[in-house]
Amino acid sequence: MIGVNEDPTGSTVSARADLVLPCLDEAEALPWVLGRLPEGWRAIVVDNGSTDGSADLARSLGATVVHESRRGFGAACHAGLLAATAPYVCFCDCDGSLDPALLPGFVDRIAGGESDLVLGRRRPQSRGAWPAHARAGNLALSRMLRSRTGLRLRDLGPMRAARREALLDLHLTDRRSGYPLEMVLRASDAGLRVTETDVPYLARTGRSKVTGTWRGTWQAVRDMRAVLHAPPAAPAPAPAPASGPAEVTR
Repeated sequence: MIGVNEDPTGSTVSARADLVLPCLDEAEALPWVLGRLPEGWRAIVVDNGSTDGSADLARSLGATVVHESRRGFGAACHAGLLAATAPYVCFCDCDGSLDPALLPGFVDRIAGGESDLVLGRRRPQSRGAWPAHARAGNLALSRMLRSRTGLRLRDLGPMRAARREALLDLHLTDRRSGYPLEMVLRASDAGLRVTETDVPYLARTGRSKVTGTWRGTWQAVRDMRAVLHAPPAAPAPAPAPASGPAEVTR
């Protein structure tokens, strides 16, 4: 694991970014994750119904906490995006499997004009970090994505960065496990440059709500296949504010 005081990317980015962290019962991992927040960035922890005190802990550690009552990975991610105000928005799992300190390098590539959406390609650091069934599902979806868009990505991982306005302009609608894939599909359809970069993938803290079981993995694959087979989205006006917006606390 990278030491707390090391600069793992050599990044020189000065752009401000908000980091969206979807969270469901991640109190054990939160101190490490928030401790790796790049200097000057804001952490937006989106609590998706935790019962282990995650929200209070995140708030005590300096994060902005958004409460999203609608269950679903996409619902949590999108609530965080809507709460973001920085010019760049990054996403990362909140379970300790991915290191937020690597994200300034992602933003560098966008600010420097190399890419519009940067994804982290997960490289497992231990045998148990990425279960075989989850890896197989990801590989199958990557191949289907290539057939649909021509993008030669090897992972559809949750660690990513883009300009906030570019993401809002995609008008994402999935609120379940298809959200990360829909983001890539709509970015490609919109002509945005989508690239990936290798990132270490650590064994997560606690059990995954998705890839920890065959059932969870199958549900995620089913959600993503539905997104993949949907027709390309037509340009749409900005959506009206949803009823019952997520609650933001600091």
